[in-house]
Amino acid sequence: MRRTSHLATRPSLWGRALVRYLRSWWYMLFLGAVAIVSAFSPSSYRGADRRANRLNTARYIHASTWQVLPWFTLLSALISLVIIRIVLVTAMSYGLSRYALEMVVRVLVLELIPLSAALFAALRSSMAFDASALGLARAGLPQGEVNAQALRRLRRDLVPQLFANAFSVLSLAMVSSTIVLLLAYLNVYGLSPWGLPDYTRTVGRVFEPVVAIGFMVKTVLFGLAVAVIPTAAILELQRYPRRLRSSVQPGALRLLFVLLLIEGASLALKYI
Repeated sequence: MRRTSHLATRPSLWGRALVRYLRSWWYMLFLGAVAIVSAFSPSSYRGADRRANRLNTARYIHASTWQVLPWFTLLSALISLVIIRIVLVTAMSYGLSRYALEMVVRVLVLELIPLSAALFAALRSSMAFDASALGLARAGLPQGEVNAQALRRLRRDLVPQLFANAFSVLSLAMVSSTIVLLLAYLNVYGLSPWGLPDYTRTVGRVFEPVVAIGFMVKTVLFGLAVAVIPTAAILELQRYPRRLRSSVQPGALRLLFVLLLIEGASLALKYI
């Protein structure tokens, strides 16, 4: 509170705060680029540490995806079932039942499921203070140039977490979307197989090539945001050690802003 009020009463410090804010975003982008390149580089899975890197990646994927996939799928299925029934009943009351299925697919599968998967993965994995990430923050990550020791530490501790968090968002979104499409068919047509032609035609009309590509790109961007932003914010604590005593999760507001920005841009490109 004291630092905030001091900044508000000293306009001369606004420029310095803006520069520090822009540097923070640049550090996030730099770390994300280095981590992504390292994750897809064959050298990260060769050499003496290749077995440790693979084991760490598998362990983080198991913790961030497999352990939470059944619970998230069940929760999203229950909530989606309620929303599907509300949409169907409302559409029938207004004589718009033929548009109900398309509305369900557009609202749930295209918009709500990927966003909820990203938020859930962030709360489950990225938004918690990870012990190894805080250890790296206190130990410090070399700035300016990335030497061999920093790259080794990045491949050993950060790349598996980033890859696992991105994979978690993609897996949760894809599995939940498949379950929602199945629930939508059962609610509209029941157990009868005669609704398949009309159902596939409606879903195909929604998932036209441009929309399908946009859906995949948006989900990948959600995964990258969840993977990079909180970790970059935690590692940036080395620059401001006093923030280690703060109870506010680093990167929380920034991650929420980026997720809403991606979602807003997706909606604008599709419907405006």
